[in-house]
Amino acid sequence: MTIRELLAEFRSKNVLVVGDVMIDAYMLGKVHRVSPEAPVPIVSLGKEDKRLGGAANVALNLQALGANPILCAVVGDDQKGAELISILDEQSILSMGIVKSSNRVTTVKTRVIGNNQHLLRIDAEDTHGLSPQEENDFLKAVIQILDGHSIDAIIFEDYNKGVLTEKIIAELITESKKRKIPTTVDPKKEHFWSYRGVTLFKPNLKELSEGVGYPCAFSNRTEFDKGIAEMQNQLGNEISFVTLSEHGVFIKNEKEHIHVPAHIRTIADVSGAGDTVIAVATLCLASGVGIQTIAELSNLAGGLVCEKSGVVTIEPDQLIRECEGKNFE
Repeated sequence: MTIRELLAEFRSKNVLVVGDVMIDAYMLGKVHRVSPEAPVPIVSLGKEDKRLGGAANVALNLQALGANPILCAVVGDDQKGAELISILDEQSILSMGIVKSSNRVTTVKTRVIGNNQHLLRIDAEDTHGLSPQEENDFLKAVIQILDGHSIDAIIFEDYNKGVLTEKIIAELITESKKRKIPTTVDPKKEHFWSYRGVTLFKPNLKELSEGVGYPCAFSNRTEFDKGIAEMQNQLGNEISFVTLSEHGVFIKNEKEHIHVPAHIRTIADVSGAGDTVIAVATLCLASGVGIQTIAELSNLAGGLVCEKSGVVTIEPDQLIRECEGKNFE
């Protein structure tokens, strides 16, 4: 299968993205002097920008690759929540799975940038878990989508903001197995061990180490392999896919394990690379290709977005140029 044929296959996929959404806000300006009130720079504000973040950025990457994402999350019943839904509508991303709550605020991460340097980040958020009523309302919304649409894969995008509770995770994994829908996970520490029975589990090295409770540096293959084995034994996942930063990626199933080294690139910003990796890996999995292709294409896509500043989505034309002449199976 050529890269063009694989991308064409992506266009037929409906993917449910379940998890924590947020607005990534940017305040951009120039710094000419230091404040007389405190030793801090004064930023002369030039412009402001608001982008989709968290699970919503995963949805943007899926959309950029031609797939049809459906986003499921809980936001505050507030102005920022309305803004987030408005941005989703502008991007033509289905928001039928967005549930509003009067007990939460919509997560907004505001970054202050002066002279192209990141000076400050301000987080406005609630990170407590959903209440029992919110869990029930959210599950009802997600299952209604599963009943009404043909879903090819489910992504759990966990940013530890409270949407993916133990109950939500367990019930949606049960639903996915009943419907034979593959599941992929981009985990965080708090619910690392809650995703039992998923198809593909994708921690980075830090998350793997935090999960098992000891360092799993890839340079120490004894400890790394021990960590992978412990993770798979406890989770019972079919595929383990670990991103290794400058060392590339590692993928393993019951039959084989593969290490794909990183491509040499000029790194501008690693923000959002994990969102791109899980989007590409999920579409590859849903398209039925092998773990070698999952690893190679996801690694390549993650590296490409790191060449650009800020959180950006993958561009299919870039993938085509990089992969022209290769066959994927």
